[in-house]
This record gives sequence, C-alpha cells and structure tokens, in this order.
Amino acid sequence: MSVLLLLAGMYVQAQVSRGPYLQTLTQSSVIVRWRTASATDSKVTFGTSEGILDRNVTDAASTTEHTVTLSGLQPYTTYYYSVGSSSAILQSGPDNHFLTAPVTGTKGKYTFWVTGDCGNNSTNQKNVLASYNTYMGDRPTNGWLTLGDNAYTSGLDLEFTTNFFDIYQENIMKHAPLWPTPGNHDYANNPFSQIFKVMPYYDIFDLPADGEAGGTPSGTEAYYSYDYDNIHFLSLDSYGNEDLILRLYDTLSPQAQWIKADLKANTKPWVIAYWHHPPYTMASHNSDTEGELKSMRAKFMPFLEGLGVDMVLCGHSHGYERSRPMKGHYGLEATFDSTQHHMDFSSGKYDGSENSCTYMQDDKHTKKGTVYVVAGSSGQLGGEQSTFPHNAMYFSDVTNGGSLILEVEDNRLDAKWLNTDGQIRDNFSIIKNANREQYITVKKGESINLTASWPGEYRWSHTADGNRSQTVSPETSGTYTVSDEHQCVSDVYHVTVEEATSVGELPTAGDFVIFPNPARTELNIQAQFNGVSTVIISDLTGRTVFSETVKTQGGYVKKINTSTYPKGIYTVQVKGGSTNPVIRKLIIE
Repeated sequence: MSVLLLLAGMYVQAQVSRGPYLQTLTQSSVIVRWRTASATDSKVTFGTSEGILDRNVTDAASTTEHTVTLSGLQPYTTYYYSVGSSSAILQSGPDNHFLTAPVTGTKGKYTFWVTGDCGNNSTNQKNVLASYNTYMGDRPTNGWLTLGDNAYTSGLDLEFTTNFFDIYQENIMKHAPLWPTPGNHDYANNPFSQIFKVMPYYDIFDLPADGEAGGTPSGTEAYYSYDYDNIHFLSLDSYGNEDLILRLYDTLSPQAQWIKADLKANTKPWVIAYWHHPPYTMASHNSDTEGELKSMRAKFMPFLEGLGVDMVLCGHSHGYERSRPMKGHYGLEATFDSTQHHMDFSSGKYDGSENSCTYMQDDKHTKKGTVYVVAGSSGQLGGEQSTFPHNAMYFSDVTNGGSLILEVEDNRLDAKWLNTDGQIRDNFSIIKNANREQYITVKKGESINLTASWPGEYRWSHTADGNRSQTVSPETSGTYTVSDEHQCVSDVYHVTVEEATSVGELPTAGDFVIFPNPARTELNIQAQFNGVSTVIISDLTGRTVFSETVKTQGGYVKKINTSTYPKGIYTVQVKGGSTNPVIRKLIIE
C-alpha cells in the first residue's frame, strides 16, 4: 500500500522500499525498521491477535529511515504488526509478526538460523533461503545470525538493497530478529572504515551497544552481546580497526578487553561467539597463509579458549567446515595433532551410528573444548586449498551451499548443516551437565519424582514408560537408572528407603533421623540421647560445618539453617560414650 504526499505542489507516492526488519529483540521490546521512498512520519500498529492491532507507537519526525521501538511487551509472546505513517498503513501481512524473548529459565526449544557470506544475489543464496523456509514450516525463528559479508562487493547501500533486502524482506526478515556481524566486504575491504564511520552497515542496523539485550555494554555497534533464555551470544568484529593499530586479535584492544569483561560477568550456561574471519580453514581461504586468519588463530584463540566459549561460528571461507571439540592448537595445519588437540573423538552426530555419541560437558567429561564451524556458503560458494580439508575439521563440504541451524533446548544443543537440496549433510549435538548421580532418602510410603537431566529419548530401568519424569514409591532401597536411546547419556538415582517416622516421634536410643533429605534451606535432626553425645555435619573433604555437644536424657530436636551451605553431599553423625557413631548421608541442593 502507498500514500500520496503533497510536496512542492506535486503529489508523490510514499511506499516501503526496504523492510520491515526487526532489531535488538528482548523479553519486553523490539526495534522495527523500514525505509520509504519519500519522507513521512513513522507509525507501527501492533497487537497479540493478527486481526486486532490495538496498540501503536508513532514518531512525528519526517524521515525515509524509520526506526520505531516497541516496549512494554510480554515475554515470549507473538505480536502482529503493520508499518506506515499517521495517515496510512504502508505495509502489512501474515508474515508481519515477531516472538519476544522468553524469561530466563523458561526452557523451551529455540531455533537460530546462521548464514555466512550470504549477500551476493545468487541463485545459491535464494535456494538456501527456500530450503530453510521449507525446513522450518510454521515454526518460529528465534534469531537470525549473519557471519559477515552481508552485501557484496563493497557493502554499498545499493548493494544491501539488491543483494540482501530484496532477497530476504518478503518473508524471513519480517519475523526473524536479525543479529548481524560485519565482514571485510561490508567494510569495502578497508578496515579503517569503522574509525571514520563511512560504511552503510552502521546506518542500516540498530545493534545493542549499551547492553539493551543483556550482556556487558560495548559502547559500539561494531561488537556487542545479547542473551536469549540460557544462551549468551557475542557478535564480534574481526576486520575493523578500532584505532589506527588495534584489531580484534590484538588482545589489548578495547574489543578483546570488553570480551573478557563480558564473559566474566556472564551467567548463562551456553556461550556462542561469532565473527567473520575463521582461525581454521582450507576452503576458499587459507588459514596458514592469510595474515588475518593466522593472527586470529595464533593471538586470539589462546585468549578466547580460557573464557568458556562453547562454539565459534565464522564465515569468509566459502564452504562448510566443522571440528570436534578442540583446544590448544595455535600453529599451522601440519602441527595439528588430533590426539592432543581434540577433546572428544566422537562424530557428535548422536544418531546411533558407530562412535557417534553426543559431545558431553559434565563432571565425567571435564576436557570440554570448543567446536569451530565455518559456514560461509549461504551465498558465495566454492573454492578449496591444495590441503583441503583442514586437519582439524571432522567434516568439510565446499560443493553444496547451505546454512547452519542451531536448536537449543535446556542443556542440549543440536547443530544441523542444511543444504539447498533440503539434505542435512552434517549434524552434531552437545549436552551439558547430564550423567548425574543422585543420592535420595525417602520415607517408606512416600513418593518421589525422578527427572532425567537432559531433553531427548528415555529408557528407564523400572518401566517401559518413556516420559522424562517418573514418580516412584519405593518399598525398599535400590537404584533407578535412565539412559538415552543410544546409551550415550545416563542418570543414576540411589534411593534409600527409611521407615516412616512422624514428626515428634523419636528413634530408639543412640539412633537419629534427618529430614528433609535432600535439604535446601533447613534440616531437622531428631534423636534420642542417653548421656553426652556430639552431633557433627561434615562435607566430603572432612571439613566440619556444624557441631554441637548435647548432654541429655531423652529427646533432642534441632533445626539447622542450611541455606548458606554449598550444595553437595554431606555426612551427619552422632557419637557418644563407648557406642559406635551412627552416620547418615545428607544431600543439600
């Protein structure tokens, strides 16, 4: 739809020439941007029902570049919207909707689309988009990450129009929040463009320099961080000069120091960092010979690896390459030693094939490591070095264009390399903090709930029921187990059944009961003492956290505040006289 404006005695037609597109989405806000061919004021009308757009935000300033912030929104809620002016709706439709971010801990399943080197107006670019839309169907895209080189060849405004917006704005852009990072082509291959702010990239995108979407404020749109439920993302600038000398790989640069501060403050369990120039590649670019790539590997990787990043996503090299979890490799390709630098030797495919268990990060798998992915063929495609594939890369593909899909649910991450023909040619999974072993004490006749520590498929030892949670009422002490369908992940529950003791009923002399167990903020001890006895609570290192000596004939009842005790396994013992001490195991969670 368009609207006629009277300018200098002549009517001109106002219509949307770019967008709309979504920026800096949070739990309660989003920025809606669009461009019009002629200047108007700005108005977004929106609501939670497609047919009832009952709220609006208006900006009276006349402009062709429209930026409207919607605030006061509800978390994880779908909103529908139209854009225009105070006098007319200029654009609307069924694709005009967005889903706000969830409250942390909601533990839904979230999908992020990752495209690298996408903006070249090629058939491959269009087929990558079509393949992704077919894969997703009606499911929401919770975020769209671009890995740089968003518009070839020089990042000009016209190139963004023809090579980026004209491709994506009719569908995906209207409902997928966009989180870009710049590449060398966005800088017109001039790393000093950032200093002088002459590149259109910074005019086109509104990015959270002030920490509006979580993370530590960076003070610049060149690099920033944001949160989505339990995931912390960092979008970094691997090309621009921050001054006349320093770049990302210079670990004393403002960007590197901000990264350190940001990750030190982060509390999210998942950390995903992305930028343009890969430290490991032998596709269309060579990380052994090209200066920027060599510096990223030799200077920046030792700096970053100690900061807890789970995955690094890069573009620039026009293929797909991905490693197993790895760390400690900072030299040339020939120096890579899988026995030393790979932290896990599984394929990670988690599909039941040989040696395919998910990558694990838990108490039993402490080596961790980072998975490196190059996904630079969402537009540009092809090219390989004489030593392709890189020794560090488990899977590589320079034949098929595609995009990376990240699906995150609670402590499980699944990555899928989707090609233009609809085939997923590579995939891997990471599960964190599973393989748990728990000690549970329950009174006879009471029920307890057992819940597997990961999302997936379940095989329980005591039932054919495949639900994630099970309620049991054990009559005798025993062990319950649950494993996944591929026997890669398992939880063990050691359940001790005690005879029921009502509150106020005391055990026999020399014995005692504790409840609740596991305890959270308060522990009750009931005992029957004859003479002098000592009550001691110790952690597994033997350190005493509570001690009390009692001289009494009869009942002893004690409430202990455990809210300050670190979670873990403890022992509670009562000893006195010539009798052997009585010991109970205590769990504090």
